[in-house]
Amino acid sequence: MDSARSRIERARQRLTAYLPPTPLLPLDVGREDVEVLAKLENLQPIGSFKIRGALNAMLEAAEAGGDWPGVWTASAGNMGQAVAWAARSLGWPATVVVPDSAPEAKVGAIRRMGAEVVRMPWPEWWRVVSERSHPPLADWLFIHPYDDPHVIAGHATAGLEIADQAPDADTVVVPVGGGGLVTGIATALRLRGLDARVVTAECAAAAPVAAALAAGHPVDVEKVLSFVDGIGANRVLDGMWPLLREYVDRSVVVTEEQAAAAIRLVVDRLQVVAEGAGAVGVAAITAGEVPGRRVVCVVSGGRIDASALATVLSGGVPGPAGQR
Repeated sequence: MDSARSRIERARQRLTAYLPPTPLLPLDVGREDVEVLAKLENLQPIGSFKIRGALNAMLEAAEAGGDWPGVWTASAGNMGQAVAWAARSLGWPATVVVPDSAPEAKVGAIRRMGAEVVRMPWPEWWRVVSERSHPPLADWLFIHPYDDPHVIAGHATAGLEIADQAPDADTVVVPVGGGGLVTGIATALRLRGLDARVVTAECAAAAPVAAALAAGHPVDVEKVLSFVDGIGANRVLDGMWPLLREYVDRSVVVTEEQAAAAIRLVVDRLQVVAEGAGAVGVAAITAGEVPGRRVVCVVSGGRIDASALATVLSGGVPGPAGQR
């Protein structure tokens, strides 16, 4: 815990100069038995919590005095935007390797921030994520999208903010993809002495954390393309599993229909936009699957294609990127 404490404290000190705390707002989910507070990470400069981890990891590397031609990551969208934003701020060249299913809203944002984009089929992209290797960029600094202690420490600063904003919360629900956000938040809560249970939320299109918790170890799962594109993988990486096993009480799996309904609720009640991945925690709460009386729900991101959002707001469920 001492090393984690040190990393998180350094991250807090660094990021304060770049990122103000995101708000925690009451969210009426239509239930009288629970008070929900939405942690709006979708209001970050890139529309996602990922900016915390990417910026912290890159500042850590800069302070360590490394010398690289540039920085790269493998990302379905949000970490790519985060690395591109941080690289532009620091004056570094950046490249983002994306799967061919990545939505154009996210790919376009990566390019607008000045990063190069390399597309590849999902299986090949997943190999890059798992092996942390793309030979053309072998001498560049690699920022893993979640399995990196400094990325996790950056995300943990959201947990410090939750501890300050809602110290009496009994449950914190967090969307989960690779696990960097939830393990960072959970670590920060423990360091602050908060005993809130931690619940993750996934989409049925790919729910490796629920599968791993049920099996007691990481297992391969089928990934189905979905408009909920910001989370979901083929498997929990071995490096993340000990943290997820220690910190996560349970993982709630929601449907695409429930995620779409949660987006509509967030837009209606808070007048802000959540992407599918960002809304799965809200969906888990409205489904009655999250225990607790005072619940913090992390709305992790808000970057969604305009056409997908239009379909959601008209009561539908959009197809995955490239099939709309």
